[in-house]
Amino acid sequence: MTNSDTFSSAATELLGPRGFTTDPELVDPWLTDWRGRYTGKAIGLASPASTEELACFVRLCGAHGVPIVPQGGNSGMSGGATPDESGDSVVVSLRRMNTIRELDADALQVTCDAGVVLQSLHEAAEAEGMRFPLTLGGKGSATIGGLISTNAGGTQVLRHGTMRAQVLGIEAVLADGEVFSGLVPLKKDNRGFDLKQLLIGSEGTLGIVTAATLRLLPQIAERRVAWVGVQSISTASELLRHCEQMAGPALEGFEVLPAHCLESVLAHLPDARSPLTEDHAWHALVELVTEDRNSDHLDRLVEDIFESAMELGLVDDAVLASSETQAEDFWQLRDSISPAERAIGPAMQHDISVPVARMAEFVETASPSIEHRFPGTLAVGFGHLGDGNIHYHVLAPAGAVRGEWEESDGKAISAYVHDLVTEFGGSISAEHGIGQMKRDELGRLGDPVALNLMRNIKQALDPQGILNPGKLVPLAPDAATP
Repeated sequence: MTNSDTFSSAATELLGPRGFTTDPELVDPWLTDWRGRYTGKAIGLASPASTEELACFVRLCGAHGVPIVPQGGNSGMSGGATPDESGDSVVVSLRRMNTIRELDADALQVTCDAGVVLQSLHEAAEAEGMRFPLTLGGKGSATIGGLISTNAGGTQVLRHGTMRAQVLGIEAVLADGEVFSGLVPLKKDNRGFDLKQLLIGSEGTLGIVTAATLRLLPQIAERRVAWVGVQSISTASELLRHCEQMAGPALEGFEVLPAHCLESVLAHLPDARSPLTEDHAWHALVELVTEDRNSDHLDRLVEDIFESAMELGLVDDAVLASSETQAEDFWQLRDSISPAERAIGPAMQHDISVPVARMAEFVETASPSIEHRFPGTLAVGFGHLGDGNIHYHVLAPAGAVRGEWEESDGKAISAYVHDLVTEFGGSISAEHGIGQMKRDELGRLGDPVALNLMRNIKQALDPQGILNPGKLVPLAPDAATP
């Protein structure tokens, strides 16, 4: 038998037929990333049912020198959960580990397995009068382990922070098969390094998250969702500051999108319609909330905010959702931008951040510069203006062939965008991770001291290099390409 045959036999014996398979029909769906940009090969697919099984499996992989590619919902945007083309690695899915271990409404926390789907967590918390304060368009497939591993953001970061801010404790299997048990949350703990924070955002390169204790919040009593037409992203930025000053912590979300994005969604969704009757160059989606069930303060606040915003010339038109159904319809328009843009044709998508105060300047500077430098392209930015994270897409010229254009002009466009982001003091990855897509760009533009620290940490925790190789951590300048 070959080494892979020997390994597969041992893996099947360890995990059973449900826990390990080499059947192409079962393995192949997990070998291509959500965007369809990366397709790899693998010895097989491992689906352990517990932390203990995963720990044993990781030790088996170490003994055989088999690289491990951890995978959550396979909805990542940077190819971070896709194996390479060598066929030497194994994909590890935690989807069978999907138990909510304990939900404590009094302590405002929940402990759950890494394979729990975000929407399932939302539903479990809601049933107990609680909520988990992180959501995103892919909530029906994204898993808690994947969200932690990429330090996901979403539409509520403005008020509640990224996934990093929601994690109170972590359990993870390390590269040597040892289990890091840090699920018990302590508000004050000064016993050295905060190791859970090291694992958050590490994209499975330092350990495989198996469970987490997360913070919960009381359920929202009321929310008001407004769709607003504005003249420019600069005006939207002024409206954001206006809302922050007047609403304070009641401001839950502030999203922006240009006319092109809305038009794309309306063409993509059969029954969708524009919330406003007139056309506008830019749109803002604003959500305000309260946890107080016995007050009309929120209605008065919304009225005061938009009346004064109109007097200041910050709002051309606005409509307030008249029901929860209409509020969800507004959010569906926002959440459907990525698939709608994807349906149009090839595009280079950039998940970038710059200081909030400079986001409007960045978009207004970068878009004409890119469109001039790369004729026929269209540059559009949309997303979380409130936290400085814009999804910045550059759409290909008409007739461009997907794949060919991305590998030629597309790569040059991304490098140019990343250069501009760096000039603005920003980040080339705001909430989708580095994965394999941005690893080399991080090596090109990252701070050398920080990069060296990352390599040293990776070497210390994973000396064999078996955890998600080729992802996140750039090669040293003198290292050979694997």
